Amino acid sequence: MSGQTQRLNVVPTVTMLGVMKARLVGATRGHALLKKKSDALTVQFRQILKKIVSTKESMGEIMKSSSFALTEAKYVAGENIKHIVLENVQNASLKVRSKQENIAGVKLPKFEYFTESETKHDLTGLAKGGQQVQLCRAAYVKTIEVLVELASLQTSFLTLDEAIKTTNRRVNALENVVKPRLENTINYIKGELDELEREDFFRLKKIQGYKKRELERQMASAQQYAVEKLAEEVSLKKGIPLDSAHNLLSAGTERDEDIIF
Repeated sequence: MSGQTQRLNVVPTVTMLGVMKARLVGATRGHALLKKKSDALTVQFRQILKKIVSTKESMGEIMKSSSFALTEAKYVAGENIKHIVLENVQNASLKVRSKQENIAGVKLPKFEYFTESETKHDLTGLAKGGQQVQLCRAAYVKTIEVLVELASLQTSFLTLDEAIKTTNRRVNALENVVKPRLENTINYIKGELDELEREDFFRLKKIQGYKKRELERQMASAQQYAVEKLAEEVSLKKGIPLDSAHNLLSAGTERDEDIIF
């Protein structure tokens, strides 16, 4: 169905015209707000995309340095360094919590790490390689920080992508379906109201013409009746036939006062 023929099935009245105009105003405002929301989400989406690219580029270097630090720690402290570290760890020192960030009405999940308790690693590798073990730990802490940041960015990226698609679908629906349909409905109602107004005007003109002709007929009848009455009076006064009285009145040779009196 073309855009010109799409309209709502409504009764063409003045009240419905007001309702359709109000709905069109609401749809226009909603379209503008959703368009602004889509633009804001798109800007935030591109910023997050840039951060993801840069974080992934740095992630390779960080993972390489942390793996190299682990290799150095094993080389210096020995292969059994894993069991020594596990013995000194009771609880996780780094934990991750989530919160929400509001961007143009869209709640984006955001992850951040925090330190709950400090793990005692001072005695780890005391016999040999203690400094290398601490460097390895610092490298992996840095890796965890980058991983948490990357996870937060990736989750926000997917959430924003879905929100932008939904918002754009609504914007396109308002722009290409709802607003044209309301505009066509308003034009249809206006056309029907104009046609009704022309019909009423034509009807009034016909009634006025009929009343005018009826009034002229009544006036002609009254005038004819007056002439008949006057002719009868002239016929009685003058003692002439009725036809002669009519001829006398038609000729107008005497005034009515003279004829009557």
